[in-house]
Amino acid sequence: MKSIFEVGNLKSNGHYALATVHQDTVYVSGQFAINSETCEKKFGTIEEETLQALKNVEMIVEAAGSKKEKILRMTLYIPDVKLWDKVDAVYKEFIGEHIPARTVVPTNELHFGFKIEIDAIAYI
Repeated sequence: MKSIFEVGNLKSNGHYALATVHQDTVYVSGQFAINSETCEKKFGTIEEETLQALKNVEMIVEAAGSKKEKILRMTLYIPDVKLWDKVDAVYKEFIGEHIPARTVVPTNELHFGFKIEIDAIAYI
């Protein structure tokens, strides 16, 4: 088992790894819309935050030796189910023809006030 704590300028800021690799599977911790170059919180529209969080997941998956087309499952947490259509549109464009298993979970507020958090599982 291998833990990944940094990918580029993205770093885990608590007692967790950005990802854990076990055998040929990578488990990516929940990602927010953090600017991967400056590490600043990138608050914006739900579309902007969704795209940035997806890019962060992709960056971490690639650092583990995989790619977004090998994502098996994603979980997207949003504070309001009314955002689902907008999230789905960005997700569909980003993920392309590949269609992994997915769960969208409406929650209460997310950490720091973000509008979305995304975790993933991919194979290598």
